[in-house]
Amino acid sequence: MAKHGSNAEDYAGPLKRLLLAVLVLCLVGLFIFWRIDSPRVERFRAQIVDAVMPGFDWAMAPVTGGVRILRDFQSYQRIYDQNQELRRELRQMTAWKEAALQLEQENARLRDLNNVRLDPRLTYITGVVLADSGSPFRQSVLINVGSRDGIVDGWATMDGIGLVGRISGVGPNTSRVILLTDATSRIPAIIQPSGQRALVTGDNSAAPPVDFLEDPDQVRPGDRIVTSGDGEVFPPGLLIGQVAEDPGGRLRVRLAADYERLEFLRVLRDHGARQVSAPSALILPETPPGTATAPATDQPDG
Repeated sequence: MAKHGSNAEDYAGPLKRLLLAVLVLCLVGLFIFWRIDSPRVERFRAQIVDAVMPGFDWAMAPVTGGVRILRDFQSYQRIYDQNQELRRELRQMTAWKEAALQLEQENARLRDLNNVRLDPRLTYITGVVLADSGSPFRQSVLINVGSRDGIVDGWATMDGIGLVGRISGVGPNTSRVILLTDATSRIPAIIQPSGQRALVTGDNSAAPPVDFLEDPDQVRPGDRIVTSGDGEVFPPGLLIGQVAEDPGGRLRVRLAADYERLEFLRVLRDHGARQVSAPSALILPETPPGTATAPATDQPDG
């Protein structure tokens, strides 16, 4: 048995070397044949390629798939890099937006301090907010200007961006401001661009509702709300805020004034408005001096 195994090994070695030599000779012959520059050989090579290559599609499929995977990976890598760049730009734009809003509010406060006029017909004085007496039942603040500064009941107050409220109670050195969010506040307003007139009524919430609309179908969330000047309550054209819609479908006002950061208030001196000096003047106009009062009924001569 050992002798038979050794004979098989003796024959296997030379056979392998012979097959390797034949394979090398075939490859060299194929290489030489492929390099021969002859029309007949060229036609023969073309026939071989046409006959052999279609059957080798299965061999090229892994290579083609690998190339496609590599290209897709490169595309995904570019998309990922672009996504990361867009995220960085978005964060940067958000930071710029916050900075712009802070600068806008700071600019409004500086305009207050520098006495920059909002309207040529109006002058104003800037006061500092001393205290906030906001509660579930009353929304008001106290400012450090009063009768010695010429403050009059009913004048409008702003924070430099939007309407905040009206003066309701004046002392020698301080005044109280009833905010638009107070339940006693009623502001005649006009909604732009539809021109619809309405009433902004406070309900002690951060977003007062809009009532008594002429045609609610013409009003859309985001519309601008300004004072109308009706009833000489406020000068016309003062910004109140924008229309918003609550989950219940009721229209409310997103106030333009920043009620969370009331530091300075601008009290508008409305010299053109009628000043109320007596409660009866709210209903009946004051009779000018020297004017005879007409009798209620004419009596015939006796």
